Amino acid sequence: DDLIALNKPSGLAVQGGTNVAEHLDSMLEGLRFGASERPKLVHRLDKGASGLLLVARNAFSANRITKAFRNRKILKTYWALVTGIPAENSGQIFATIKKLGSPGNQKMRLTKNEGKYSETQFQVIERAGKRVAWLALKPITGRTHQLRVHCNLIGTPILGDGKYGGSRAFLEKIPNRNLLHLHSHSLGFEHPRGGWIKLEAPLSREMEKSWLYFGFNPN
Repeated sequence: DDLIALNKPSGLAVQGGTNVAEHLDSMLEGLRFGASERPKLVHRLDKGASGLLLVARNAFSANRITKAFRNRKILKTYWALVTGIPAENSGQIFATIKKLGSPGNQKMRLTKNEGKYSETQFQVIERAGKRVAWLALKPITGRTHQLRVHCNLIGTPILGDGKYGGSRAFLEKIPNRNLLHLHSHSLGFEHPRGGWIKLEAPLSREMEKSWLYFGFNPN
């Protein structure tokens, strides 16, 4: 009655923009299911990322969930495959980042005296030698491309993330090597009407092939 949880596929943009012909926001009328209000986006994911995405079915729920995200009351866990192995099995990543660059070529960059504070907790779930690690990422803040920037910052870019990792983000002869291997796995939050709820989204078939290729069991 209040929320819809979607498992977004990689490659589908959440909102419109330059050269974006198809996006989730334009499809929300199809998720009305007889409600008096058009569903509202309360959550964002990168176009290349997959996984859990929340949509509110009414203004009341949209207001409650938006405030919960803003006040960092929603527990978010992402899964990622990264190239290389972090120096520590777990830890926190801190950085001040800001979107810089010319239109059409902008990206989030590390800054010292300006930008926004960002923080992520990470843990190594499993590793494939020194080649690839499966990380659980818990963003404390919610900056644009935060997890992609942070993984690259600790020397382990997300597999397939050429924007931030360059050539280091790619490995030969693996399934879906150009796919951004970042997945919104779970969300825990207070339901707008009360009571704690936790949601989990399974990997897509394409993502699962990569996990299994390295001997990881995501199920």
